[in-house]
Amino acid sequence: MAAVVCSSSMSFLHAQAPAPSTPAPAAQAPAKEPEAEANPFAPAPAPVLPPGMTGSDVNDPRYKLKPGLYNAGEAALGMKHVAFLKKPDAFQINATSADDPQVQKTIGQLGINVAKMPKPMQMVIAQLAFANSDFAFQGNHLFQGNFYGVNIYDIANPAKAALLTSLVCPGGQGDVSVYQNLLFMSVEMPNGRLDCSAQGFPPEPPPAAGHEKERRIPAAQKDRFRGVRIFDISDIRNPKQVAAIQTCRGSHTHTLVLDPNDKDNVYIYVSGTSFVRQKEELEGCSGDAPDKDPNTALFRIEVIKVPVAAPQEAKIVSSPRVFIDPRTGALNGLNNGGSHDKGAEKPADTNQCHDITVYSAIGLAAGACSGNGILLDVKDPVHPKRLDAVNDPNYSYWHSASFSNDGSKVVFTDEWGGGLGARCRPTDPNKWGADAIFNLKDDKLSLAGYYKLPAAQGDTENCVAHNGSLVPVPGRDIEVQSWYQGGISVMDFTDPAHPFEIAYFDRGPIDPKMLVLGGDWSAYWYNGAIYASEIARGLDIFELTPTPSLTQNEIDAAKAVRVAELNVQNQQKIVWPAQLVVAKAYIDQLTRSQALSSKQISTLQKAIHGAEKSHLDDKSQAKLKTAAASLQSGSTAKSPADSARLQALEEILNHPAA
Repeated sequence: MAAVVCSSSMSFLHAQAPAPSTPAPAAQAPAKEPEAEANPFAPAPAPVLPPGMTGSDVNDPRYKLKPGLYNAGEAALGMKHVAFLKKPDAFQINATSADDPQVQKTIGQLGINVAKMPKPMQMVIAQLAFANSDFAFQGNHLFQGNFYGVNIYDIANPAKAALLTSLVCPGGQGDVSVYQNLLFMSVEMPNGRLDCSAQGFPPEPPPAAGHEKERRIPAAQKDRFRGVRIFDISDIRNPKQVAAIQTCRGSHTHTLVLDPNDKDNVYIYVSGTSFVRQKEELEGCSGDAPDKDPNTALFRIEVIKVPVAAPQEAKIVSSPRVFIDPRTGALNGLNNGGSHDKGAEKPADTNQCHDITVYSAIGLAAGACSGNGILLDVKDPVHPKRLDAVNDPNYSYWHSASFSNDGSKVVFTDEWGGGLGARCRPTDPNKWGADAIFNLKDDKLSLAGYYKLPAAQGDTENCVAHNGSLVPVPGRDIEVQSWYQGGISVMDFTDPAHPFEIAYFDRGPIDPKMLVLGGDWSAYWYNGAIYASEIARGLDIFELTPTPSLTQNEIDAAKAVRVAELNVQNQQKIVWPAQLVVAKAYIDQLTRSQALSSKQISTLQKAIHGAEKSHLDDKSQAKLKTAAASLQSGSTAKSPADSARLQALEEILNHPAA
C-alpha cells in the first residue's frame, strides 16, 4: 500500500468545515479548493532562498536513494536496522486507483461527497484512513496508533518483535497513551462511531448549484464520536472500551498528565484542531468568535479527569483558556505575528494547541500551539497557567515540543506544510520546517538556535520536522526525531546554538513521480532501541551503533536506563544508575573535549577495569575513590557541560553501584 499524502494536521477536515469568525492560524487555514482537473499533490514550486539562508545538502548519500515501497534504497549512519514488520492486512487499502471500489467505500464511510472532488484527493482521503500514527510503550508492549485503530506488539526481543493483536476502531488520528491497565486513543475524524464499528456514516448530499466549493460540517449524527476513547487492557489481547469522552473539536492529540500529589486519578490534556461540531450533535459546542460567544470551543484545551479505579466515570473537568490576554481578558490573546507562508504574512490568532508536552518533575509544560510556542505552569494539572509565549517569523506551524532532561532547554518543531509537502529540498531554507531550540530560564524562553535535517530530499518526499524523544545518553542532550520521508535523524543539542547530527536512517521515496504520504511519523527511544512508526509501511526497529561522535560506552550507558512505561508527551525525568558503564561514558565525553589529560584517562580506565574484574571488591573501590579525588585538581573543564560531567563522574567513582 502506498498512502497518498495528506497533512497530519487533517487539512482535509478543515476543508470540510466553515471557517471561524476569528482568523485561523496561518498553517491551519484551509487550502484553496483545487480545480476539478488539477492535481493538488503535484510538486510545489521551489521557493527562492531568502538572503542569509541555505538549503539542505545535495551531496549527502540520502539525497538520491532508489524509490520503492518495500524495496527502496536505504542509507544509515550510526544505526542498525534490526526489524521491520508490515502493517496488518486489515490496516491497508490495496488500491492504486480512485476508481477502485475500496476507495469509494472508504470515502463513503467518512460521509464525504466526492461529486466535485479531484481523483487524487479521493485517493488521499481513502489512504489516510489507514495511516500509522503515534506510539506508546508499557513493559514489553508497544502500542502503535493508526487512523483505523491500534496495533499492539510484543517487543520483549526487539529483533523478533511480533504482533499480539489488532484493535479495529476507525476515527483518526489514533494517537495513543497508556497508564497501568488503561489505553487512551485520540479520535478526530467524522467517521468515528461510539461503538468503534467501521461502517462510518452516509455520504453528505451533493451541494446546491453554485455552492460546490463551500465548506460544510457533516450532518449531526447521534452515534458519531470525536474525542478520547478509554480502553481496559487488562487482557492485552482483548481491549475493551470502557469510556468515550466527547469533545467539541475532537482530539487531534492528547497528553497523559500525572499529578505527583494525586495517585487516584490521571488527567488527559486534549488538543483539538479540527472543526467545531454542531450543538445539535454535542450540546454546548460553538465555533463562534469570542466576541460573539464567550463560551466558544475555540481558544482552549480540554482537561479530562480519569479515576484510575473507575475509568467509566471520566469526564471533562476544565477547559483552560491558555491563549487569554491577562490584561484585557480577551480569549484570543496570542497570535503568530505573521508567517513566511504565502498569503499568511499578516498576524493570525492562535486558537488551538497541536501538542502539549508535560514535564511534571519540574511542574512545566511546553505547548506547541499552531502559531506560538507556550510555557505552562502545570503544578495544578486541572488549571494550567501560561507563563510565557514566543513566536518566530521562520515558523509556520508549531507542532511538538521536548524538554532537555535538566529542563534548561525546549526543542520545538515546525511542521511547515502540515506534513503535506516536500519541505527538505535544496531550495527550502534551513530555518523553515526545522527545530527551534530555546533556552529556558526563570520561566522564560529565548531562542538559541535551529536544527534541520541536513540531507536534501526530493520533490516527491514529504519531509518536515516531526515527533521525537530524548535518547538517554548521560552528559549530553540528544534527541532522535522523525522527518516523514526524510527518515530519522539523531541530533545533539547539548550546545543549543550549535546542534549537530550524530546518526541517521533514510529510505528513498515511495514513488518517483508523485508525492505520496509515507515515512516516519514518530521515532522514539525506549529501553535500548529506537522504534519508528512508518506511516505507509509498518513498524521499524533500530539500534544505535558507534560513530566518532557516539561511543559504545555512551550507547551502553543509555541502555542502562529502563522505564516501565513511556508516553513521550508525558516526559519523565531520566535518572542514570551509578554504574561503571555510565562513568565510562563520561570519560569518553571528557576525552573527546580534551578536559582530561592522557595520564588521568589511563588511571581512570585502569581503576574501572580493575573494579569490573573484581566485581567491586573493597580494594578496587578504594582505587576508584583515589581516582575520583584527583579529578578536580587535574581537569581542564572548558564548558559547563564538562563541569557537570566531572561532578557526575566523581559521584559514581565514590559510590559505584553493582
